[in-house]
Amino acid sequence: MTEHLIGLLLGAEEDWPRAFEELARRVGPITAPDGTRHDIRTERLTIEPFNLRDRPRTDLVIDRLAHWYYHPREWLKKAALIDDVYLLNSPFTFQSMEKHSAYCALMRMGMNVPETVLVPYKHPVDNSRWAYTSSKYNRSFDLPAVAAELGYPMFMKPFDGGAWRGVSMIRNEAELQRSYDESGEMLMHLQRAVDGYEVFARALTIGPETMVMKFRPDEPMHDRYEVAYDFLTPGIGAETRTIAQTVNAFFRWEFNSCEMLVKDGVVYPIDYANACPDVAITSLHYYFPWAIKSLLKWSIYCVVTQRECHTQVDTKPWFEIADRSDDYQAKLDAYQRLSDDYFEVDRYREFVETSLPDVDEMVLDWVLSDDFDRLLVETVRSTYPAHEQERFLGHFRGLTGLWAKDEEKLLG
Repeated sequence: MTEHLIGLLLGAEEDWPRAFEELARRVGPITAPDGTRHDIRTERLTIEPFNLRDRPRTDLVIDRLAHWYYHPREWLKKAALIDDVYLLNSPFTFQSMEKHSAYCALMRMGMNVPETVLVPYKHPVDNSRWAYTSSKYNRSFDLPAVAAELGYPMFMKPFDGGAWRGVSMIRNEAELQRSYDESGEMLMHLQRAVDGYEVFARALTIGPETMVMKFRPDEPMHDRYEVAYDFLTPGIGAETRTIAQTVNAFFRWEFNSCEMLVKDGVVYPIDYANACPDVAITSLHYYFPWAIKSLLKWSIYCVVTQRECHTQVDTKPWFEIADRSDDYQAKLDAYQRLSDDYFEVDRYREFVETSLPDVDEMVLDWVLSDDFDRLLVETVRSTYPAHEQERFLGHFRGLTGLWAKDEEKLLG
């Protein structure tokens, strides 16, 4: 006898859930066409903290709540991405480009995502049904106990955040409680910190092009991207590129940045859903010409070749690899092949070589031109106060000039 649990994710309804539960009880065991026997059970689901690697007991969820209550919505996404729970209806139509689904997908694919827990809201959401639902289904929980199990230090950050909004470093219970109290109506993840990491790498990916940069998040924006040439070993560098390209090919993102921490030879992806990745000259500086050149090449390739636009996620080929018994490196290699296929790497490279053979020289000439310098001057003047403009103009001229010298050497 195979048992199947149907979970009911409910708001304020009582009539149809009670009818459904009663009829499911009365139907009793069912014999399938192949002769197997099946027992159907139901359960009303409660709302509580959950670890993204917890295994749910439900086989199917009928959802009547997640269209307005974000915490169970994110549990549904986790249950679908990691555990193959069948959903009525899909929560992925509600929102996109947030961290939660990306954490779940990369966990499923075997990436070293730090342990992460989603906790319910500190304050009620603005919905008239909140009081009833909270009193009936929200399970009380011990926040310090959840954090202690996760382990300090940790980060508290919004499940859908960006630009460091609402992110706080948590080192002890007092900081935990203060940050949670200040979170208000933001739905928060607790994520174990990679304490003592050696490198913060940020990869900007545009189509099949990826630049992995050394990132210093505690520095002012104009100094966060450090010009560093060999700050990763060849193997770690290849892994960071594969992770970034896997994220984009999986989610059908073609202009996105991915943040990863490196410690003791392990790459930990921590943030990889950025709808508007940073490409400002005042932050990218040295890497700015590469970014614009890559965006140019990929855009031209797409329009000229009439590349088909893919907007829906197809998890099957990725999760088939994830569920194999292959080791981590073998899975990375397979993900890279899928990414290369999605971005048509061979065809793209051939296109650039034949249709844009002088693009590198063209961009270099531009960076060395008066037009580029005027762009730099105008940007600095519109960004910084007058007394700082000369300093920053010299700063950015020096860094983009360094790129030009390196590019000249590269091109011979």
